[in-house]
Amino acid sequence: MYDDPYFAVRLIAVPELPDIVVYIEALEKRILGQKLECARLASPFLLRTADPPLSSAEGKTVLEFRRMGKRICIGLESNLWLVLHLMIAGRLHWRVRGAKVSRPSGLAAFDFPNGTLLWTEAGSKKRASLHVVDGESGLRGLDPGGLEVLESDLAGFAALLTSANHTLKRALTDPRLFSGIGNAYSDEILFEARLSPLALSQKLTSPQIERLFAAVQSTLTSWLQRLREETADAFPEKVTAFREGMAVHGRYKQPCPRCNAKVQRIRYASNETDYCPNCQTGGKLLADRALSRLLREDWPRTPEELELLIRNPKRLSQNSGSQQISKAEG
Repeated sequence: MYDDPYFAVRLIAVPELPDIVVYIEALEKRILGQKLECARLASPFLLRTADPPLSSAEGKTVLEFRRMGKRICIGLESNLWLVLHLMIAGRLHWRVRGAKVSRPSGLAAFDFPNGTLLWTEAGSKKRASLHVVDGESGLRGLDPGGLEVLESDLAGFAALLTSANHTLKRALTDPRLFSGIGNAYSDEILFEARLSPLALSQKLTSPQIERLFAAVQSTLTSWLQRLREETADAFPEKVTAFREGMAVHGRYKQPCPRCNAKVQRIRYASNETDYCPNCQTGGKLLADRALSRLLREDWPRTPEELELLIRNPKRLSQNSGSQQISKAEG
């Protein structure tokens, strides 16, 4: 399905609102009301707090769950909270009681009478974090404060969106503005709303804001329902930001499901923004910095021009050479 080697890196991404909700629902079925018998750390860098100690959670019963942005909050007796942030490559797994924490990916294990919750993280960069905090004040200290978009009305959404003049991509993924939306679902939301990821929030018209709000609601709700149906009573093991059925995210060069144009992208670091130029940007390509530096004034203005340049790399020889353009397009 994915035709470039960069996909191997992109496949792992931070679980977002629908994924975190499904994780929490699966945990509720398994450990709500259960006693945490033992918390085993395999990576000392995972735990980011010292007081209360992690050992104070042992022997405590799980009483409730909350989602805080992209974090999973497990409430225990004595008003203790375990706050799990999976980050990019962290994942949870439900295993038989006492399951071994296998290195190098294993981070921690939480043993309950009916099974063990394993926490793993792929790759060499360990970014996942565990906080043990005391009460509501401890939780507030970790909360970035973003709006819960599925609980908001249009007026509240519009006020936050236009509170600063950011690109829509940045605004939607800013956890201080909106809770739980990341790279993948922001692409899907903007496609549904037919808006450019680089449109500025304070430049939107009222109808465009209404369209964006409706897209946020419908996209997150529909994907949450879809993931619930796919998971059913099982534990979610295939948590990824690139799913079959997504309209544009992770679908570079594939046909847009709405107009059949080729999906385009902007790449930066290990992330990318995917969009349909016909549906979202009036037929114009958005400049990928790595490629546009090579092309300079010859940056193509339409998908058709880009295809011509890719098929005729000699046209670029004066600026960069065919090997460079091939690598940038990769």
